[in-house]
Order: sequence, then C-alpha cells, then structure tokens
Amino acid sequence: MGQKVNPVGFRLGIVKGWDSNWYGGKTFADKLVEDEKIRKYIRARIQRGGISKIIIERTLKRITVTVHTSRPGVVIGREGKEVDNLKNELQKLTSKEVQINIFEIKRPEMDARLVGENIAQQLEARMSHRRAMKQAIQAAMRAGAEGIKVKLAGRLGGAEMARVELYKEGSTPLHTLRADIDYAVSEGNTIYGKIGIKVWIYKGQLYGKQDLSPAALAEKQERGGGRGGNDRGNRRGGNRNDRNDRGNRRGGNRNDKNEGGGNSRGGNNRGGNSGGGNNRGGGGGKR
Repeated sequence: MGQKVNPVGFRLGIVKGWDSNWYGGKTFADKLVEDEKIRKYIRARIQRGGISKIIIERTLKRITVTVHTSRPGVVIGREGKEVDNLKNELQKLTSKEVQINIFEIKRPEMDARLVGENIAQQLEARMSHRRAMKQAIQAAMRAGAEGIKVKLAGRLGGAEMARVELYKEGSTPLHTLRADIDYAVSEGNTIYGKIGIKVWIYKGQLYGKQDLSPAALAEKQERGGGRGGNDRGNRRGGNRNDRNDRGNRRGGNRNDKNEGGGNSRGGNNRGGNSGGGNNRGGGGGKR
C-alpha cells in the first residue's frame, strides 16, 4: 500500500523552513532535547492560547523563542505579566538568557494545527464529528484556502468498532514540491477514547527561490501563502471551451456532408424501394 510522507518534512529547504535554527556541533543532541522540553513546557502552560508553532533560535548565550498564536492576549497577559513569568520560568529551565517574541496568526482558519485543535475541542464537547469536519472545511475555504483535507480515526460517534472518515474540498497536490501545504496532527480525548485528527491545507504555489528565514516565513504567512492555481485553471478552461467550439464547428461540417451526400450512398439507391431487397440497382428494374 502507498503511504503518505509528512508534507512539511518533504518540503524542508524548498518552501518550508525549520522550527529550530542553530548550529549544534557536538552538543546537537542536548540542544535538540532542550528544544523539545521548551515546546512541551510552553504548550502545557498555555493550553488555551491557540499556539500553532514555536520557533527556536540560538546564539552562544541567548535563546530566542518565537510563539505563533491566534490569541496573543492570552499569551502576553495583562500588562505583559504572563509573558514575563514565562520568560523567567524558561530561564530557570534552560539556565540561559531567554527572549520571547509573540507573532499573531490573523487567519487561524488556514492553520492546520489550529484547525485540528478546534475540531478536537468540538469532539470533546460531544459535537457530531461530521458537523465539526464540515464546519472546519467551509471556514478554511472561505478564508482563501485552495484546498483542504480532514481525516478522523477512532471510535467516531461512540461506535464499538473504530473506523476512519475523510472529507476534502478543493485540491491538495502532495507531490508538487512548490505547493505550500500545511499539515498537522492532533488528538481529541473523548469518553470513548482518543480520536486522531489529521489536517492538510493547500494555500497555493510558491515560485522562485524562497527566503526560508523565520522572519520571512512569518511575513509570508501573514500575507496568506503563495499564488493559487485558479488563474491557470481558468486559462486552461478557456482553451478547452475553444476546443469544444472547434469540435462543434467540425461536427457541423460533418452534418453538412451527411446532408449533401450521405443519403446518396444509403439504402434508397442500393436497396431500391420499387425493386425490393434483391435488387441492388437504382430504380428497381430486372437484372
């Protein structure tokens, strides 16, 4: 059976950038583990903050953490108290100087992780899984997505046997490397067990060499992704219509030919109305 590779990892270095930006050297493993600790700590501490991704950059003595969130007010807190407390806690955790930047996601309907977490929250609130999926798809398409695919797996609706359901709209070209596809996996904890949620969102195509620095990617996300394929599809559709018109004109020519000479080769002359079926001549006389 064919398996699906992670669309984000598949496009690293082409249209996607890395979530950790630093040189590790001999301490690569220690820094990687520390990055994972930072991400888990932030997500556990701010569970309802609408956090999409956490980008970590390192210098010799400083760690810069950029939090992408749809609810910056929850992360920052009143008068910045929450973000200051978080900064002090991370400094104790890492024993290094920490700087925290907050980046607001203005269109959470087009962020795969936020869409998945929203579906998970609705499932935990006992909403119908089909309704939750369709609402997420409609919201993403209204926000400007070129295509979206949502896949749920588990005891959907409290069924005894687990199953998989998939809904999609538009196109999600997973093999096109210049396609800007956002992908995320989430889990919903229902009373019947865990529900796995996978979301693919296609935002358009990116042409030319891309600047994959965190600042450039954040600015691109704020603008809304790449160029869509609608213009190309419309041009192709126009060409197809032209071909259809040419085909209709050709069809008309064939009809004209049939009207002009098709009947002369038909059964009237070969079959002879007056001569019966045995006569192959024209008027029906004896052979």
